[in-house]
Amino acid sequence: TKCESGCVCADGLYENLDGRCVPAEECPCEYGGLAYGRGEQIQTECEICTCTKGKWKCVQKTRCSSTCNLYGEGHITTFDGQRFVFDGNCEYILAMDGCSVNRPISSFKIVTENVICGKSGVTCSRSISIYLGNLTIILRDETFAISGDNPGVRYKVKKNALHLMFDIIIPGKYNMTLIWNKHMNFFIKISRETQETICGLCGNYNGNMKDDFETRSKYVASNELEFVNSWKENPLCGDVYFVVDPCSKNPYRKAWAEKTCSVINSHVFSACHNKVNRMPYYEACVRDSCGCDIGGDCQCMCDAIAVYAMACLEKGICIDWRTPEFCREF
Repeated sequence: TKCESGCVCADGLYENLDGRCVPAEECPCEYGGLAYGRGEQIQTECEICTCTKGKWKCVQKTRCSSTCNLYGEGHITTFDGQRFVFDGNCEYILAMDGCSVNRPISSFKIVTENVICGKSGVTCSRSISIYLGNLTIILRDETFAISGDNPGVRYKVKKNALHLMFDIIIPGKYNMTLIWNKHMNFFIKISRETQETICGLCGNYNGNMKDDFETRSKYVASNELEFVNSWKENPLCGDVYFVVDPCSKNPYRKAWAEKTCSVINSHVFSACHNKVNRMPYYEACVRDSCGCDIGGDCQCMCDAIAVYAMACLEKGICIDWRTPEFCREF
């Protein structure tokens, strides 16, 4: 309806993010707020995506893996990405197979045992038991113990300053990497060669987070507490009826928790902010830092930040966030 001064690209050319006119073949692609040039690739656990004419073309990997995280005072991210928090003083099944009615034989089971670690009643994952037939691996008190034997399972133990890592292969079924920071954080990375059903607090690993609250009785619970209570290893333990908010019980700690955890929102992690949503990790850090009020409060805070750093690393971004004065490596 009226003329406006300005420039347009000639036919067959398109404006790129720098304001230059380029042919379609040179159009960049965007992911997480960053621009990627023609032919550049990004990788997720299950896909390799290549930038082609301004659009991502993705190819499914032949072997796909996924990770379940248990960290801090009962924070869980399932294999399919569902997040929830629970406080329960009991043993709970994190993950196992043999869940279907037709094939109830289990080749692995991973159990977490929680203990009280704060006056407000919050719990921390302190002990992990891995059952592989007649082979048992117990992670407790910053070390591990192995008992029994299973010729059908291959495993390797690796150590560094911060972690114990277990590579476990159940031939024809699973490749697992278990990472424990010797305190409260535990990661289960699994790729499977069959469509065997998996169940437990880590969810059913079917690609759909909406049905992750599937109980032991095979129905989807209406809330996470009902779901968590169904996966108690010992039925004599009491049920969890509510989730404690440590910052409400310890308001005097909240300002300190928010200040120390703010490193997640700071320039230190800025390279990762567009790749991994930082808010759930910041909120978990504040919650845990409020709750660890019987010693170890700095450990709780550092563990929570380390989980965000690991999520960044999985996206290819390595953050050097520890210093001699802040969460130094012991």
